[in-house]
Amino acid sequence: MSEDEIRELDRQVKKLKRLAAEQAARLHDLVEDGLPAAWQELPETSQATILACQSWAEANARLQAALKG
Repeated sequence: MSEDEIRELDRQVKKLKRLAAEQAARLHDLVEDGLPAAWQELPETSQATILACQSWAEANARLQAALKG
């Protein structure tokens, strides 16, 4: 993988980490402020958080593998 590709992947990992953190904050806010009244939102918000974190983890694993060469 070229240095440019690694830099682009690094940018992607940082973006996905930010998106995962934002989604985790939404989940936190729902738990902190919305429950028990907004319990119906819990499955959708939880699943979105899982997917965001999973996307970050997969991209980060690709980056770490590329850095090891």
